[in-house]
This record gives sequence, C-alpha cells and structure tokens, in this order.
Amino acid sequence: MTSTPATPGAAASSRSLLAPLALAQFVCSFAGSNMNVMIKDISEDLDTTVKGVQITITLFLLIMAIFMIPGSKLTDRWGRKRCFLLGLQLYGAGALLSMIAPGLGILILGNSVLEGVGTALLIPPVYIFATLAFSDTVSRARAFGVISGMGGIGAAAGPLIGGFITTAISWRAAFFFQTVIIAAIILLSRRIVDPIEPDPDRPFDTVGAVLSAAGMFFVVFGILQADQNVALMTVLLVVGVLFLLWFFAHMRSWERAGKEPLLSTGLFRDRTSNIGLVTQNIQWVLLMGTSFVVAVFLQTVRGYNAIETGVIFTPATVGVLVSSLAAERLAARRSQKALIVTGFAVTVIGIVVLLALARLSSSVIAFGPGLLLIGLGTGVMLTPSVNIVQSSVPESMQGEISGLSRSVSNLGSSFGTAIAGTILVSDLVSGNRSYALAMGTLAVFALAGLAAATRLPSSTRPGPEGAHQ
Repeated sequence: MTSTPATPGAAASSRSLLAPLALAQFVCSFAGSNMNVMIKDISEDLDTTVKGVQITITLFLLIMAIFMIPGSKLTDRWGRKRCFLLGLQLYGAGALLSMIAPGLGILILGNSVLEGVGTALLIPPVYIFATLAFSDTVSRARAFGVISGMGGIGAAAGPLIGGFITTAISWRAAFFFQTVIIAAIILLSRRIVDPIEPDPDRPFDTVGAVLSAAGMFFVVFGILQADQNVALMTVLLVVGVLFLLWFFAHMRSWERAGKEPLLSTGLFRDRTSNIGLVTQNIQWVLLMGTSFVVAVFLQTVRGYNAIETGVIFTPATVGVLVSSLAAERLAARRSQKALIVTGFAVTVIGIVVLLALARLSSSVIAFGPGLLLIGLGTGVMLTPSVNIVQSSVPESMQGEISGLSRSVSNLGSSFGTAIAGTILVSDLVSGNRSYALAMGTLAVFALAGLAAATRLPSSTRPGPEGAHQ
C-alpha cells in the first residue's frame, strides 16, 4: 500500500478508531469460546447433549466462515460503516434471542445464525478500516496487534468470563453481557467515517456466494459425522469438495467473461499471502480446538463446574495477552516469518507439556504450564499472519482479502471444534484416551503450521503496491 504521512489529527482519529474495532473482534471471538464452559449447564437446562451444544458452536463458526466473503464484498456495495453497524445490530438481536432460548433450536437461531451472520458483516470492515488507517508496517502491526490480540483474548478469556458469569448468575447472563458490549460498540462507532465511498452499482456474484457457502458447509458438516457414520461423512466431504471446485471454475469463467466474481483469482497468485492464509487457518484450529477439547474434558470427565473450568484457562489468557501486547515491539525487531515460526514451535511444546503433565497429575495446576505456552505461541503469531495477508494486496482489493482472510480464520475455528471436538465427544466414556487423541491431532496440525511457516520468505515487508517483495 502507498504510505502517506499521518497528520496529528489523523493519528488521533486512527487511535480512537481502534476502540470499537478491537471490542468488536473481542466480542465475536468471545462468543466462539465462552460457550465451551457452559456445555454442561446448557445441555441440562435445554435438555440436550454435549453433541448438540458442539453443533451449535461449530455452526456459529461455520456460518461466520460461509458469509464472511460475501459480507466483505457487500462492504464495497453498501459501505463499510453501514455493514459494520448492520452486523452489530444482527449480532445484538441474536444475543438477546439466545438469552431467552427455550430450546436448542432457538439457541441455534440466535447464537449460530443471527450472531454468525452479524459477525460476517461486521468483521471485514474492522480489518479494512485498520488497514486503510495505518499505512506503515509497524503502525499497522500495532493496530492488528490490538485487534487480533483482543480477538485472541476474547477466545482465551471466553471460558474464564463465561464460567464466572454462568456460575455466579446463569449461562443466559453471558449473552446479556455480549449485548451490553454490542451497545457500547455502537455508541463508540458514531464518529467512524467510511474512508471509501460505497458503490451501490457494484455487481455481486450470487452464484459464487452460493457455491462457496455450500462447499464449506458440506465439508464441515461432513467432519461432524465422523463419530456416527463414516460413509455419510465421506459423501458429504466429496460433495463439499466438488462444490468448492465448481466455485473456483466459476471464478475463472467469470473473469474470462470480463465479469467480477465473488473472489478474484489474483488473490491466490501471491505465494506469501497464500502461506499466510494457511498459517491463519491452523492458528485458529489450535486455539479453538484446544479451548473446546480442554473445556469439555474438564467438565464431563473431571467433573469441574463452569467457573473452575474457566479459571484453568487463565494461563492461556495471560499468554495471549502478553504476546499480543508485545506485537508492535516484536514486529520492529523480528521478521514476520520468525514470529510465526516461533509461535508454532512454542505451541507444539505447549501441547506436549499439556498432555504430559495431565497424564502425570490429576491436579488442576497440571494444565497451567501447557495452556500458558499455547497462549503465548498463538498470541505471538496471530498479528504477523494477519499483517502479511492484509498487506499483500492494494487498497482496491482490501474488501476481498479481508473477507477471505477472516473466512479462512473462522473456517479454522470451525475445523478445530469439529475435528478435535468430534474425536473427544465420540468416546467420552474412555475419558483420558479420547482427550489424548484429540490433543495429539491438534499437535499434528501445529507441526503442519510450523512446516508452512518455514516456507515464508524471510522478508515480508509490503511493497509499493501492497504486494510482498
């Protein structure tokens, strides 16, 4: 992107912009993880099962992923501020509906559908606003550090805050807490100015939106069937892959015809950006997968209540907070590649320590060191991965790359909950064995992320037009 000198007024405006953006990222990430510690309370209150709550959580993450790319395209057509506010309103309505849900169906409508669609509309503008407001690598790293850090803190602190609210009041009060934050964000957003005028005549690729949504839905829904029907899982996965291949063929045919597809194939021509997207996806597989697996294990096998489970996640919250707050300083001293490689390496060690100590001791303290390392590792690499991807394209394509980036991250979250969660839930009777297998699977993902990170170029600074050099 082209760097322009920032005036004092512009700098102050940029700083004030961070508050609503960071809070928005926090509440969306919080929503994806705080329900993990409510599983026992929700399943008892709504007369459902752990599997039913897992599906609710996974659908929330999946719907975010499905609609994130269409939501990002609509920012060009409707305007970034309008999409941001509309998303907040939908999210708030979903939180209120979830709070009064009499059964699992209404909870899915409120939490999974309304909050999911609302998030898909409000998150792309968050990263577009931040990218356009901060032009150089270090200041953008600071902004992404605050925003991504708040996202990581929301995901890591969700169990602690949700556990406290659930135990002290009720799981329903946790949704009221979300509503209050949404109201505060709307108030803070009154002075936001859209940096780019919306284009109401901008075409929208409805066919591409349907194809991409169908592909992602069938893939994740297929994974959820792994513990019940392998044949059905295989069929759904094949159908999902076919829809995604159809989607890519559709994109190419529209571009050849001179039309604007849902995503430009040019987004996938930058090697650094592609690897950055892979690392983003795996980071959220690890963060959300660990959160779900450990929370369910502690509640269903060890018998902890919501607040006890939440307190155990405090080291992870501290780890993410410390590494995220250091994002600006780290970006000035180390390359993006070094930070991402280090993050994956520390996360792998954290998973190994978590498994080893939990096997040797039944004390709650045994979970602390591993969760702290996982928090530190994921926190270190969240910001550089986002920075690499967002900085890889010019301003004219920020809507597309923002939607793709967030979609890939949320797809990772849904993969983490679906894959590791399904492995755990499939054999809760065995307890320790299914827990070890689920965490071992996450360790394999972490090693894959480490391998991908080593393929990043050592220098990942943005070039004049936004592409990596």
